[in-house]
Amino acid sequence: MEVVQPIRSVEKLTQMKAVLKGYSDRDWFLLVMGINVGLRIGDLLKLHVRDVRNKSHIRIIEGKTKKRKKFPINSELREIINTYTKGMRDSDPLFKSYRTKQNIGRVQAYRILNKAAAEVGLIEIGTHTLRKTFGYHFYKQYKDVALLQEIFNHSAPSITMRYIGINQDIIDQAVGGFHL
Repeated sequence: MEVVQPIRSVEKLTQMKAVLKGYSDRDWFLLVMGINVGLRIGDLLKLHVRDVRNKSHIRIIEGKTKKRKKFPINSELREIINTYTKGMRDSDPLFKSYRTKQNIGRVQAYRILNKAAAEVGLIEIGTHTLRKTFGYHFYKQYKDVALLQEIFNHSAPSITMRYIGINQDIIDQAVGGFHL
């Protein structure tokens, strides 16, 4: 099984946003929302408009851990949410399927992300890529693995570092520059 990676390159991330925007606002918003809040895909796909509109935090009971979690919504994302949800009802699914009118499922989210990734030349992309991308860039900006571990509910910093692909970056850099 392939290991799913974060999108490390800001340029590739920008390209992904552009490709997804070309598909639909929903597909673009899936990426933007996912990389800005760090929710697991299963929790992200269960959201409705009422869960995010005019809110400072997303409050959920995580599907995997059954723990109550509160994820902050940054000010830029709040503006994006307000624009995206304009004209939608509070009860509407946030990522509505065009076919069923319910939230899209994991398989559809995977197809959307993989199709766009292929167009921009990315591989090892899956539904966890959104959460991993959030974690990767959060770590790169703040270098606070303990806080990220808390956000992700991981049991150890080493798990968090491996999850976001930092360990591999460090290995690649160290071994890449090593010679005898």
